[in-house]
Order: sequence, then C-alpha cells, then structure tokens
Amino acid sequence: MEKGTEILNGHFYFKPLQQGVDRTKAISGLGLGLGVYKCKHCKAEFSYHRSTSSLKYHLNAMHTVDANKSSIQTNSGGNLRQTTLDAARGRTTEKQKKDKITNAIAKGVATNCRPTSIVEDVGLKNVIRIATNDCTYEPPPRRTIIRKIHELYENERTIKATALQRAQTVALTGDYWTSLGNHNYLGVTVHYIDEQWKLHSHALTVMKTQERHFAETCAEHFIHVAQQWDILNKVSTLSTDCARNIVAAVRHLPFERVPCVAHSLQRSVTVSLHNSAFNNALAKCRKVVGYFKHSPASAGELEKKQIELGQKKESLIQDIPTRWNSTLDMIKSVRTNEQPLSDVLTTHNTKVAMPTPAEMDKLQRLEKLLEPCRYVTELLGGEKYVSCSVVLPALCHLSRVMESSDDDPAYVVKFKSMFRIDLETRKENANIAYLKIATALDPRFKDLKCIPRVERGEVWVSITNLLKEQRVIADEPVEAATSKPSKRKFALLVASSESDSEQEEDSIENGVRRYKAEPTISTKACPLQWWSKHAGSHNRLASIAQKYLATPATSVPCERLFSLAGHIVQKKRVSLSSENVNYLVCLSNWLGADDMQKVYSSRSRKRKSNVAYNRTSLPKMMIYSETTSDFSTDDELEISTFTESEKGLNCLNSFNNYNDGHTCDDEF
Repeated sequence: MEKGTEILNGHFYFKPLQQGVDRTKAISGLGLGLGVYKCKHCKAEFSYHRSTSSLKYHLNAMHTVDANKSSIQTNSGGNLRQTTLDAARGRTTEKQKKDKITNAIAKGVATNCRPTSIVEDVGLKNVIRIATNDCTYEPPPRRTIIRKIHELYENERTIKATALQRAQTVALTGDYWTSLGNHNYLGVTVHYIDEQWKLHSHALTVMKTQERHFAETCAEHFIHVAQQWDILNKVSTLSTDCARNIVAAVRHLPFERVPCVAHSLQRSVTVSLHNSAFNNALAKCRKVVGYFKHSPASAGELEKKQIELGQKKESLIQDIPTRWNSTLDMIKSVRTNEQPLSDVLTTHNTKVAMPTPAEMDKLQRLEKLLEPCRYVTELLGGEKYVSCSVVLPALCHLSRVMESSDDDPAYVVKFKSMFRIDLETRKENANIAYLKIATALDPRFKDLKCIPRVERGEVWVSITNLLKEQRVIADEPVEAATSKPSKRKFALLVASSESDSEQEEDSIENGVRRYKAEPTISTKACPLQWWSKHAGSHNRLASIAQKYLATPATSVPCERLFSLAGHIVQKKRVSLSSENVNYLVCLSNWLGADDMQKVYSSRSRKRKSNVAYNRTSLPKMMIYSETTSDFSTDDELEISTFTESEKGLNCLNSFNNYNDGHTCDDEF
C-alpha cells in the first residue's frame, strides 16, 4: 500500500484498484474527488466526501476505538503497528462499562421479578443510551442475561451456604403451592441467629414436586432440601400450617414441629363468625361492596361523592375467605364510607341496601373484636425480629380481651365465648412446651407471667435438663478420644468423676438461677441485643437461646415467598422452567432483602430517636408502634415491635383502645 492511502491513523485505507491506487480521487484524504475507503478492522467500505465524520462514527459504534488516539495497523510500508497503551486501556474501560451494565440488568431482572425479554424493549435501550451518552449501545441478548442470572444465583448461594455453616442451629418454615400452570412447588425458608446475635431469614428453595403429597413423600422433600444445603444435623424446628399431610410428615422427620399460630388464630375467627349474629350485616356489606366492584360507573359516582363530602378517595375492600383480616378491612371500608355509599345507592334503582343502623352498630362491635386479632397476626408474622417468645404473651392478652363483660350484648358474649374455647383447643395441639422455653429465654418475658404460676417451675426444670443434655453431648467426643486409663488410676478416676458430675450439675443449676435473678428488660428493647451483651455471663444458656429465639412463630415467611413466586409465574410466564423459577424467586428474596436493608440502614440515621430495635434486624416495613397489655394485676407490660405492613400502623394505634382495664391473672 502506497504512502498517502491511509486516514484516521491507519484505521481506514483507500480501496486499491486493479491498476493501483487512483491518486486523482484521494491522496492522504485531501483529494477533491470521490473515494472509497475500507475499514481496517471489518473491511466495510465507505464513500469519502472530504469529511471523516461517518468514519469516526463507524469506529465508535462498531469497534469502540478512539480515532484520535489509536494507531493500529499499517504504515506506508505495510508493517504492523503495536497497539498503544491508551488504545488498549480505552477498549478495556468500554468492556468493563458494558459488563457492569449487563450485570445491573441481570440483577434488576432477578430482584424485581421482571422477564428476561425486557432487554428486547426499545424503551430500555433508549434509556441506557441516554444514561451512558452512547447512542450506539445495544442491550445484551436474553441468553446472556439468563447466564448472568445463573452466575449470580451460584455466587449468592455460596454466600448463604457459608453463613449457614457457621450457624449452630437453624429453623425452617415450609409449605406447598400450586402455580398457574398447575405445577406443585415446595417453598422452604431458613431462620438462624449468627455469632453477632443478629437474626437472619431467607429463602432456601422453591422446588418443583411431581409426586403426590403423602406424609412420607413430604418428609423426603424436606430431608432433600436440608441435605442440599448441608444443614440436616442443624435443623431444630419446622414451622408449618395445620394440613394433615404436613403434620404427619413431621413425625417422620428428626426435628420438632411448631404449628403456625397465625393459621390457628384465623381459624378461630372463622369458627366464631360461623352462624353468629354478625352474618346478616356481613352479607349486606359484601353485596354493597360487590355492587360497586362490578360497576365502574357506580364506583366513579362513589369517588365523586367522597370528594364532595371531603373524604379521602378510596376504593372498597371485599373480604376473601383465604385472605387474613380481609373481613375487618371490609367492615372498615364500609363504615368509613357509610354516608357516600348511602347517597349513591339512594339515587340508583337497585335492591342492594346499606346495613341498618342496628347492623352498623354490630359491625362497629365486630371491628373492635377483630382488631386485636389482626394486631397479633401481624405481630407474630414478622421474620426480622424475635417472634416465637411473644406467642404466649400475645395469646394471653387475646384471651383477656375476649373476656365477656356486663355491657356486652348476647351476640358479643357468644362470639367471645366461642373464640376463647376454640383458641384454647388449638393451643393444646400447639408445641406449648417449646413456646414456654422460648418465652423463658426472652429477657422481656422471663418472669413467665403469661402462664399459670404452677407451670413456671416445670419450665425452668426443662431448661436445666436441656443444659445437662447439652453437656453430655459435648462430652461424648472427648470420652471417645480419651485413651483407656490404667488400672492404677481407675479408682481415682471413678471417684473424681462422681464429684465432678455433682459440681457440674450444681454449676448448671446456679447458672439458671443467675439468669432468673437478672432483671427483666423493657419490652421496647431487643432481646438479641441483651443476649449479645450477656452471652459471656450465661454462656451455657446462650446457645439454647440462639436455638429457641430463632424459631419463627408462624409459617408466614413461606407464604410471603409464594406471594413473590406469584409475581414471577404469571399468565404470560407459566412456561418458565422449574429451575428458573427457583433461581428468580430465591434471588429476588436474597437481593431484595439486602437492598432493602441498605435503604433502612440509611434511613435509620435519620430516625434514631424513634426506634429502639437494632437496625440490622428490622423487618422490611419499618413501622414502630407500642401497645400496652397487662399480664399481671400488679404491673403493666408494654408490647412493642415492628410490623411488616403499612396497615400495621393504624392497627397498632387503634389497638391501644382495647388494652385499658384488662388484666391477666397469674393463674390464667
């Protein structure tokens, strides 16, 4: 190639003719005629019109090369030129930038439950082009995003598995779910307290199952999940609902079952409402709500009437049997919009009628009865704070709230009586012994005023026995590794072993007495923070406390996992493979929780005066509220915690109204 046939530092050269280079068309890029230049990298041909703008655009778009700084290939003699450091650094930077964008897209798809086809959206491409100031950017293909998601899952799984190996004991929640594609899935979550006394909760798997859910099969599923994560010997409890096959399956498992208290509580509410005096009023509410739900025109009129009356524009809520607290939400929506609803219905020729004043009074009383149930359900359904030790105090308070008074009408007395009887029956089927120990190991409730006085001594005896069993298990490896003593020292060894055993038992009992002598802490305080400061003083009890306080009181964490899965396996995505469903659900749970934790950590610096709990153990929705509940006739006990629902704030505030004047005897 002759001198003068290259432009842009050798990135383009003039297309030679058969007779040689046409010097009359382009000489060193300064000719006046039309020339055809070829790209050194891809051999693409371009017409030259005295300007190199189109050639530079091609370099930036196709090769990400700086035309002003890089000199790549040939000189006039045809010799190769070495790539400069600036050129290589530029290409590396561009590649890193694209990889960073690709990783961010993959993480966003997994975290926000978006389909991978989002990379084919023109809108996303335009947004990234504007954000990066690169009009030539092209999103990665779907296969690349899927591969990145798989890599991200493996990396996050390794992190979670490493943390689980450091935990002493873990607790599980599990349940089955059917997708829109009529596929069965098993969801499992894990809960544990680490060395820093921080409570962790995350998903383990959403596994597709093919077999019928017999008890033995369900037990094999849970064993398989525990073996996959190498935690089979660490699992202490499994929290489930009251399905018969699950209850029977736990009998085949080497760990205890903790029934879901929230399920039991909602069943008690359902039983109490059945054939009650509230049925007619509730039926009218359902008809009114259904009338406006099925008529957009009527709903529009209702919104206009709400604005005219100076009320907040809001839609009505219909109760659903499988949705907890939906009956309470429906009652509230109807009572709040009583006047707008009446005004609109009077202008319509319809048989739908509002509840009568007497029925509205019944609804008001029912609202007061259901409000404490909603509070306890949301209180025990959290997974970012200790909940197992709060079960017995919360149920004790519910029982006191449901005591009949002289001012109660007959239908209210009947509801309260049925609720108390049914709840007590379901408590008998719960793992009460486990809950009592968890309550005793919580420094907020270790006085055990929520259980009868005659049963408190048995709880401390059980804890003492657990410490003795723990000592025996800890001594077994030492005994196996110890060489056989000589006959000469055998008598001394036996004599000393008896005295050592007695001293050890005295030490265990003294340790339990020291813990009992510790003052109870405020219910506003975090029990895990207390244990982190006092674990050295009660080192034997600390390991047991980690086990019992990490157990969730409900299987709600697993229910949340299925709600997340429902956002992923939608009607347009029912053909997702079970492997990808597991990847997306778990990643969304892992990454979403981590991202929300960063948000709350940043917000905590602004709200230090309002919150008493450790920020590292907060639930997703950071709503702090306090209620009071008497657990003895002598002193008042405050229950304070965080809920995981925006609606929990109103619930907790209104719940204060039901605590005044109610006391709980020690002999409950």
